[in-house]
Amino acid sequence: MTDPAHWFDDDAGPVVRPYAMTRGRTSSASRHRLDLIALVVPEPAADDPGRDQRLSPEHVDIVERCGDAPQSIAELAAGLDLPVGVVRVLVGDLVDDELVHVTQPVPPAELPDVSILREVINGLRAL
Repeated sequence: MTDPAHWFDDDAGPVVRPYAMTRGRTSSASRHRLDLIALVVPEPAADDPGRDQRLSPEHVDIVERCGDAPQSIAELAAGLDLPVGVVRVLVGDLVDDELVHVTQPVPPAELPDVSILREVINGLRAL
């Protein structure tokens, strides 16, 4: 029989490899593209008391952290002390289960050009 203390390090806590949390996956089933600054917002279904029974502890932690205020992927990774890749997979699972939704940042190419905005402002001032 294996000594249980062998799998626990007082300084590091329990030893669980990140790939074990994602069951070896490097992306979620629907392959959501999740930027570091994408905000994770819980859905009303996340308040279901039975959700804890079908989710891993890491999934539950993510939903609870986003319950107070939307959190970015980077904030979740830092707060949970998990690699960003693992958090992306876990959040993708939650999106697939419709427990959270993710608001993507606006790509820089879609942002209005600053020079156009200046011309509009100058035109309005000229009126």
